[in-house]
Amino acid sequence: MQEILIGGHNGAQVFMDAAMGNRHGMISGATGTGKTITLQILAEGFSKTGVPVFLADIKGDLSGITVPGQPHEKISERVQKIGITNFQHHGNPVVFWDIFARTGHPVRTTISDMGPLLLSNLLELNDTQTGVLYSCFKIADDNGLLLLDLKDLRSMLQWMGDESKALKSEYGNISGASLGAIQRQLLVLEEQGAENFFGEPAIQLGDFCKTDFSGNGVISILDATELSSKSPRLYATFLLWLLSDLFETLPEVGDADRPKLVLFFDEAHLLFDQAPKVLLDKIEQIVRLIRSKGVGVYFISQSPLDIPEDILGQLGLKIQHALRAYTPKDQQVVKSVAANFRSNPKIDTEAAIQELKTGEALVSVLNKDGSPAPVERILIRPPESRIGPVTPGQREEIIRRSPFSGRYEQEVDRESAYELLREKTARQAELVLEEQQKNPQRTKFPTRASNRQSAGEALLKSAARAVGSSVGRQIIRGIMGSLLGGRR
Repeated sequence: MQEILIGGHNGAQVFMDAAMGNRHGMISGATGTGKTITLQILAEGFSKTGVPVFLADIKGDLSGITVPGQPHEKISERVQKIGITNFQHHGNPVVFWDIFARTGHPVRTTISDMGPLLLSNLLELNDTQTGVLYSCFKIADDNGLLLLDLKDLRSMLQWMGDESKALKSEYGNISGASLGAIQRQLLVLEEQGAENFFGEPAIQLGDFCKTDFSGNGVISILDATELSSKSPRLYATFLLWLLSDLFETLPEVGDADRPKLVLFFDEAHLLFDQAPKVLLDKIEQIVRLIRSKGVGVYFISQSPLDIPEDILGQLGLKIQHALRAYTPKDQQVVKSVAANFRSNPKIDTEAAIQELKTGEALVSVLNKDGSPAPVERILIRPPESRIGPVTPGQREEIIRRSPFSGRYEQEVDRESAYELLREKTARQAELVLEEQQKNPQRTKFPTRASNRQSAGEALLKSAARAVGSSVGRQIIRGIMGSLLGGRR
């Protein structure tokens, strides 16, 4: 049995059984109470047991996990209080990722792979607009048009508007107002930098599931400092896409001695804020079932109440840092949080939540039979890696030496909806011109100029706004992509 030390006090230690790592967990507490350090020591523990880790670095503090920590009297004091006998400073194998491709390898996926459900949530569409977006994916599928990047989606929406009458009988009414609203939201998304995320080469999820030559799990760190503040909805949608695609891609493994991968989702409330019920239902289903794929999901937020109740009930490991209760509403929150723990007659859980100092926590782990252990009040063990970020030079060196260096940096633009629709429009224009040349007497010209663009002109102008070249490349993902329950 492999165990991960979480902490302890006066020689009594609390361990997590690695075999229970796919039963998910929660780290919660007020700002400044030690959640980031707790995330760091859990990531270290999983890596040491050979489990790959993916985590989102919201504050920019976690890059130090790759280098050894420095001796400090406070660390030595805590090690002694907990009773750790084999504490050694060391770094961990790390790969840096960044959607904006500035501080890590770029992370991309395709529009098709994102699917209409997550994309409509990202674009904050209403029900009618969401229905139009679903039609867009279905029409693209039926016509063999790949939706890889934002210009593909824009071209497809433009074409649907121009051909709405012809499409109506098979796909229903396609509202011009809804198409316009979606196009406007796409412009907002581009302003937030989403064009960096949609495209190819798409990330291969297996690259998040690696171990190093010593058998330690590689820790993949997504730099989310700018992403979470500049575009929190894109950040949340990326994490939900990652979760859903892992669920669809990975095979069943049953109960193993350790997970295949664990995910740490910081600022977890962003995943659920304003999400429609249909999406929340899908998330709840995936969280419940993905543990059979060997994946553990750990949410980090200020309060467990930020997580929907159906999902919160599935979380095995619970680590609660301090909460403050200054108002009757705050007191009610503390009372509700305390009720999530299995009681311990030695601890007044409700009072302890408000008394915890920085680096202290209430912890409940799962027993070997899967039942929750009584809550314990402990000191979180210190990390063996650096507390705080690495220098920019150190980060650049780690990226340069990464096994994925050069694999994702060069963006490719193969033939997809944008190119095919552009060619189709050009062919139609050529046919019209040939017909005019053959039968000049039949050509009728309007008596007055029209300000209305033709379908071909509109599409060509849309095409001219984007620059790209087609390259031969095998299809990696299905035409419809991840539909959170749809066909691949």
